Amino acid sequence: MTTEGVTRGATLLGEPLPVELMNTVTMDRGRTYDALDSDAGATAWLRAVADRFRTEAGIDAGELDEDAVRPVAATLRALRDALRRLASEATRDPRPPATAAEFARPEAISTLNALAQAWTELVWPADGPPSRVYRGSGTAPDLAVRLIAHQAVDLFAGPDLERLHPCPAPNCPLFFVKNHARREWCSPVCGNRARVARHYHRHHAALLPGLRGRQLPADAGLPADGARMSPVLDRRGEPR
Repeated sequence: MTTEGVTRGATLLGEPLPVELMNTVTMDRGRTYDALDSDAGATAWLRAVADRFRTEAGIDAGELDEDAVRPVAATLRALRDALRRLASEATRDPRPPATAAEFARPEAISTLNALAQAWTELVWPADGPPSRVYRGSGTAPDLAVRLIAHQAVDLFAGPDLERLHPCPAPNCPLFFVKNHARREWCSPVCGNRARVARHYHRHHAALLPGLRGRQLPADAGLPADGARMSPVLDRRGEPR
């Protein structure tokens, strides 16, 4: 599946930075949107997560203007596609690829490793506690990309890999780190869409001849934006 060249801002879910980068590909009404599809989009996304760069690497949002980001925009997209490829393999993601570039596994690993050239240094001001910051060569946007790649290595080689999941909601291409046992979806919105889809399929399977007792595909007969449907709810707020 390829993107259609439409830029739309990504939804930030409070995930680790590498996962937030993976989630710059979204879907709505059957169309795929790439938040990094232009220099302006890449700039907007980096600035949207600039508070984390400030904390981790001392990068200020003012250093992430479009002129500064333009030289690394394609690199950021390549890193995103490599991370999605590796995340898909690690999670046995059954969904079709949502980005145009389909990296082979060795190429995805090489792309990640080539960009993960950041290191940590101790910072200990006279009037405050010691802390760790990331350093790297190049401009502030270069360091931002290297920081994400460095954290991605930690993600794939660390304990969070077992908690990394593809969202199972219909038509959702996002990933999330399962931070508590009952979490099933990337967001409450997707949880609601999945419940609505189940409700819709259950009732329509009973109505359509020959389909009683059979499981329908996740998107069979469901409008592109399932979240806009209004199921009948029971007293607990669950679809009946």
